Amino acid sequence: MHDHAPDARYDLLVVGSANADLVIGVERRPAPGETVLGSDLAVHPGGKGANQSLAAARLGARTALLARVGDDDHGRLLLESQRAAGVDTDGVLVGGAPTGVALITVDPSGDNSIVVSPGANGRLTPEDVRAAAPLLAAARVISVQLEIPSATVAETVRGRGPETRLVLNPSPPAPLPADVLAACDPLVVNEHEARYILGDGAGETPQEWAPALLALGPRSVVITLGAAGALVADSRMDSLDHLVGPRVEAVDTTGAGDAFTAALAWRLGRGDDLREAAAFAVRVGAAAVTARGAQDSFPTLEEVDAL
Repeated sequence: MHDHAPDARYDLLVVGSANADLVIGVERRPAPGETVLGSDLAVHPGGKGANQSLAAARLGARTALLARVGDDDHGRLLLESQRAAGVDTDGVLVGGAPTGVALITVDPSGDNSIVVSPGANGRLTPEDVRAAAPLLAAARVISVQLEIPSATVAETVRGRGPETRLVLNPSPPAPLPADVLAACDPLVVNEHEARYILGDGAGETPQEWAPALLALGPRSVVITLGAAGALVADSRMDSLDHLVGPRVEAVDTTGAGDAFTAALAWRLGRGDDLREAAAFAVRVGAAAVTARGAQDSFPTLEEVDAL
């Protein structure tokens, strides 16, 4: 068990990205040099960081976001959506570059092509993290992803308090330094991310990946398996648990991993052990795939309990 500062102002601080998702439906994706007509443009708040903070707040967590957006309409959309969900946005910095954007085309089968312009996310610096020291000190759990510069992730790891638990989802996958890996409790990966980190000779099954990932230094590991639930491995317990979620009709998996990680991080901050937290997070992820969109689909606590 972690001895948390009982006076922590936040259950969860998310340090990460905030994007506007610009989505257009197409009959088929264009070939080089070809123009196709699409549906009306839909603009949704997104980005892994903003997704996680909003998902946690909707569940009832006291949540703050440390991110950077542009001084533009997309940035205002992101700030408004976070505040509406109850996220503390004092840590959201404005300016320096346009808000990050994901350009997404979706075909009738649901397959999508995405181009991401990191924009202001790429300008969230280690200096920004150092300047936000009081925010880091006020959080029981800090959650990070890799849509911000790797040096900023490393500074977040170094700058957290001695009692603050770190949850990392290495997405999009990138090399992780040893000191960052060692801080992860847990490292949360899907199958694609697990294979990337382990490289060749990773073995074929999640049951093989979990101990191999633990051997790289994290204190615990959670492998998300989509509809099959999640696998949990804790170096302190020397145990491997497979948690299965409720069977649901998947409509749209966008953002489900972010909802899972946010729920897991929140419950760890509340004192759940890793297995309990992951069992809850699996139910949150299942609820999130039953509705369209990313943030629109994130469930309240009542909706999770209804599963």
